[in-house]
Amino acid sequence: MPDRHTAPHRPPPPTGLRRLAARLPIALYRVGLGPLLGRRFLLLHHTGRVSGLDRTAVLEVVSYDADAPSWTVASGFGPRADWYRNLRAQPKTLVRFGNRPYAVTAHFLPAETGADLMADYARRHPRTARRLCAFMGLPVDGGEASFRNAGRTIPFVRLEAAAGQAGLRDRR
Repeated sequence: MPDRHTAPHRPPPPTGLRRLAARLPIALYRVGLGPLLGRRFLLLHHTGRVSGLDRTAVLEVVSYDADAPSWTVASGFGPRADWYRNLRAQPKTLVRFGNRPYAVTAHFLPAETGADLMADYARRHPRTARRLCAFMGLPVDGGEASFRNAGRTIPFVRLEAAAGQAGLRDRR
């Protein structure tokens, strides 16, 4: 069974107009409209591991724990995605969820946890899970076992808020 570092060849990151479209949600966060994306996305701030420059990426939230608070995200482009490699080099960073910033620490999850997360995600979002796996070149037949196998090859990261930061439910 392939592991997350030797998994099927991932698609290259988008270029040209597709890159522009993929980065459009960043502009929404910059003008204060991040909440329009709901609770399924967050804005990750990270530092370039080589350049030292501030970088941003909008990531889909695979799971969210309001009590902690913590967010789990996946690297659809595998362990070679820049944001993932940057977090590996510097795991303490910031996220913006809705309009609220959080100081977080990245924790890189083991493959079996990834299997559980992907199976749960597929139950909640079956169409999206199938499309994402197809995009990443991961074979799935719609059954839980195939999503679990796919989840073992996807790098998942849990972003845990620093102690003392209240979750969204405490703001209301």
